[in-house]
Amino acid sequence: MKNERYTTWLYRILALILAILLFFYVNSTKSSNSGSSTSTTSNNTSLTATKTMTVSVPLQLNVNSNKYFVTGYPSKVKVKLKGPLALVTTTANTQNFKVYAALSDLGVGKHTVTLHQEGLNHEIASTISPAKISVDIEPRRTVSFPVKVRYNSQNIAAGYSAGKATSDTTTVKATGAANEIARVKQVVAQLTVPANTKKTVKSQAVIEALDSSGKTVNVILTPSTTTVNLPVTSDGEGKKVSVDVSGKNGSSDSSYSITANPKKVMAYGSESQLNKLGSSVAASVDLSDITSKTTKTITLDADENNVTAIDPTTIQVTVNVSSK
Repeated sequence: MKNERYTTWLYRILALILAILLFFYVNSTKSSNSGSSTSTTSNNTSLTATKTMTVSVPLQLNVNSNKYFVTGYPSKVKVKLKGPLALVTTTANTQNFKVYAALSDLGVGKHTVTLHQEGLNHEIASTISPAKISVDIEPRRTVSFPVKVRYNSQNIAAGYSAGKATSDTTTVKATGAANEIARVKQVVAQLTVPANTKKTVKSQAVIEALDSSGKTVNVILTPSTTTVNLPVTSDGEGKKVSVDVSGKNGSSDSSYSITANPKKVMAYGSESQLNKLGSSVAASVDLSDITSKTTKTITLDADENNVTAIDPTTIQVTVNVSSK
């Protein structure tokens, strides 16, 4: 009887152990399957992820450029790309596709045309903005024009004169739409002359085509720049003289000493003007508001000194004040 009870309990204990082992085995299998499923889902998500990007690309024109000249179109357009992440990223970086306007079958005049793309992978969807553009197709013309030099004569210093400007390029070819070429009234080389210029200027100048109102005309100029030489010489003779600065409106209770910087300047004029001038030019400084050491900038007046010009036209004067 005791043996039977012992055997029964032994079977019960073994059954319990087996049940516990089976429980842990089942849970372990579920966890493993769950992890595998998550990994697979993650891989699938990575493979099927999509991306949207917008890029700016040059617009190309399919047209006979030897016969026609086109205006009015944008140089670049925006393209929205949507597709597999890797493909969209690569395409955006390399831009190995083109956007074009097909104009070959169109004649002279204004047209509205739809833009197209070529070279995109079939898995990438695209949207071009703007989808349509307006263009003006005109007969292409090339005409030669003489080049005139233009500059700001007010930037020539007083007492100096500019001679005849010469340009390395005397004629240019203007190419463009026939109606734009017809607007060109003159072609100028715009020379930049610094303010208060006292010596010959030799510099590169931009060439521009202008209409009757002086506005730039949209044509291609060949060449588009030139070297311009503008001789600048002084008028008459020059003479180095001292600066004689006197004070006015000073207080009777104070004494003033005035120092000019620079102390000598150049005076320009005819021989008789310079002889009458003597050895100095005269200038004055207002002392009414000066109570202590002060530095002021004053103008040297050529007319008051009866000469053509004085260089420099302004100087600094330092006024020292002391009580009497």
